[in-house]
Amino acid sequence: MSTPRGDPTLLLVPTELELRRLLDLGGFPAGLALVETCGFGPVAAAARTAALLARLRPARVLLVGIAGSYDVSAHPVGSALEFGECAIEGIGVGEGASLLAPPALGFPQWPGRDGAAAIFDRLPLACASTDRAPLLLTTCAASADATQAAARRRRFPAAAAEDMEGFAVAAACALEGIPLRIVRGISNEVGDRRPEHWRIPAALAAARERALEVLVAPAGRGTR
Repeated sequence: MSTPRGDPTLLLVPTELELRRLLDLGGFPAGLALVETCGFGPVAAAARTAALLARLRPARVLLVGIAGSYDVSAHPVGSALEFGECAIEGIGVGEGASLLAPPALGFPQWPGRDGAAAIFDRLPLACASTDRAPLLLTTCAASADATQAAARRRRFPAAAAEDMEGFAVAAACALEGIPLRIVRGISNEVGDRRPEHWRIPAALAAARERALEVLVAPAGRGTR
């Protein structure tokens, strides 16, 4: 007998800063989702998400926050994206151009059992778009400059944006068989660390609008 699900949708926001801005913009109507923070970076996000899934047993999860764009002409600052797939950079052996990621090592992060598929460095998301949805690249540390951003993009040419929590939340959801959708507002160009160029309120406003569309839509397909 399967464990009963609790709240239909768990909406996760990485940081208190992002959550406060989303609430200032109007937040999310009561009854659409249970809103929680999942923490900053992949380690906290994975641990917190796993704990929330075990306690709340949601039917689906939605991650909302900000991200950097690898191509601001295609995905400009102030816009929002929903992603169809996520990947992680930095797991394996070595670093930079010499990095050997889990697929090259033949060594998955999770071997796959108890109904969950093996996890290497990519996971599908429950995006409802009929078009090819973009790839979100999760990193342990944000790109410090344009050179580092370009190197990461060479390893993941399909990456549209960079964040620090998406893959971690996706892994936790995949292990529990819970569908995950990710919406990120574009706050900056990847590698641009100049605060005067960032547009966090505009990015979160766009992310909130896209997230509201997701919340009123039927639950999507699963993550595995």
